[in-house]
Amino acid sequence: MNIFAHRGASGTFPENTLASFREAARLPIYGVELDVQRTKDGVLVINHDEKIDRTSNGKGYIRDMTFEEIRSYDFGSWKGEQFAGEKIPTLDEVLDVFKATHHMINIELKTDVFEYPGLEDDVIATVKSHDMMERVLFSSFDHEIVERVIEKAPYNEVGALFMKILVNLDEYGEMLGTHALHVSLVAAKRQAVKKAIELGNKVRVYTINKEEDYDLMEAIGVDAIFTDFPEKMYRHAYSKRYYK
Repeated sequence: MNIFAHRGASGTFPENTLASFREAARLPIYGVELDVQRTKDGVLVINHDEKIDRTSNGKGYIRDMTFEEIRSYDFGSWKGEQFAGEKIPTLDEVLDVFKATHHMINIELKTDVFEYPGLEDDVIATVKSHDMMERVLFSSFDHEIVERVIEKAPYNEVGALFMKILVNLDEYGEMLGTHALHVSLVAAKRQAVKKAIELGNKVRVYTINKEEDYDLMEAIGVDAIFTDFPEKMYRHAYSKRYYK
């Protein structure tokens, strides 16, 4: 079962910062997950929330700020004084962190609250400029953009993200045109997910931070987990494999 570092090593480092991604980059895990949004002046930046209030000393919506303005805020101190001065990173900067590593990069397109017209085009162009398309899979809770990315990046895997429990998960994925289904831990325990796996879908589950949940996901047969504690989960997986 593959392990993705959720927003980098976000359990111990400030999420979606270069510090968090550099920590993830040194680990022998499968991949990393990050969230892309766009500033008022068109810069692709990495942040989960539409507002910067929770993870910085600033306030406001990313879409209403210029890159220069948003870059002036501290995105590290909320996690600990040792991270003071961490800035919101750009997609370019994060791709540079992983350029020389083996990691797959799951880019989540954050258009489920606000629509960023053409965001998928900007992201695809940026990834191509780094010559890293073969290292990227895309995902979104916005299933309209999922359909568009499937069309625009036909050789890349595109995951449909779900927050709620669906009865006919496999059929919905077929309708969208994807076999990559990214679901919550609660949903992963339901019969619909087990059926989707049996029918050949790749199910990835967020957010797995407990060892017993890792074991359950492995038993169910999911393809991958997203975790805030990638080193902890890797050590657990390693111990299961070599110290039975």
